[in-house]
Amino acid sequence: MNTEERIKMFKDVFKPISGESVLIIIDKPHGSIKDNENWVDRREMAKEWYISFKEFGKKSNFSVDLLEYNATGMHNNLISNDILNIAKKYNIVIAMTEYSASSSLIPICQGEGSITRCASMPTVERRMEKTAFKADYTLVQKNAIVLENMLNNAIGAEVSFSTEDKLFLDLRNRKAKSDKGDCSKKGQSINFPSGEACKVPYESVGEEKKYYGKSKTNGVLPVDYNGEIVKFQIKENRINKIVGDGNKAQEMEKFFEKNESRRNIAELGIGCNPNAVVTGNILEDEKVGGLHIAYGMSNFLGGKVESDVHQDICYPKGAPIEAKSLILICKDGSKIEIIKDALLQYNLLG
Repeated sequence: MNTEERIKMFKDVFKPISGESVLIIIDKPHGSIKDNENWVDRREMAKEWYISFKEFGKKSNFSVDLLEYNATGMHNNLISNDILNIAKKYNIVIAMTEYSASSSLIPICQGEGSITRCASMPTVERRMEKTAFKADYTLVQKNAIVLENMLNNAIGAEVSFSTEDKLFLDLRNRKAKSDKGDCSKKGQSINFPSGEACKVPYESVGEEKKYYGKSKTNGVLPVDYNGEIVKFQIKENRINKIVGDGNKAQEMEKFFEKNESRRNIAELGIGCNPNAVVTGNILEDEKVGGLHIAYGMSNFLGGKVESDVHQDICYPKGAPIEAKSLILICKDGSKIEIIKDALLQYNLLG
């Protein structure tokens, strides 16, 4: 992606206007948090974006700054208030980080009187400038909106995995969202590259349990950890048992014991960026036309659960474990197989 293409992408997605301010933020390794090759290149990539946008800003009368901070060490761990207080003074915030900053940036965007819109880009890689970044975002936006509407009309979802495991997700009482690649208005927050719609399953938390009863989310969620398959048994939208004989199964058992909120099933997501490819990088894998499911924190997506983690697991065609089928159960009782043979059925999106 050359400078001209990068600036076009920036204009199409963020639509900066005269007088606005842009902040690119990057995190850096420190202490026990070790550096890696991709992280080094990402920081260089961020500096290249900064230079390109700063030159463009001089011609279009908006300012661009670059800020780095000590990495949190875990996706969606909260960033320090010192950094957030700086970020909220800017109109556009672009987070090109190793660890996701979404759970910290979204409240800034949605806060009362906010002037900020933001894009979270955890683990972004330079090669994405040749794949997901180069998508026709007019088409991506159309796909995401149709999927959002379909999820809003769904009260449940049936998932069949390539491991022959099955999972039912209770989609009552929640509102779907879409990540369209449009970050042109204050208050907006997106993942970038973009292209998905998602819905938090019904969690049966607090007062809502009195009115709607227990969550019907039940089944098995299989997860591949470098060839070791661990199965999460799910009951009433919570991971209640870890099944597996390897070291990773034991590690995950301890991980969930440390914080019970991590057991929450937090998101059903469907990717819809035709240019996205499967590489093992969640940021792009979840935009491929297929399924992803997350556990942990859901409140920043419209759910009820706060946690110290939000972890996506991706199941598109070509992933170690595929979601072979996703059937949405609509309010009128009809069913739509939106994912078949692990592929999003784009023909159903119109």
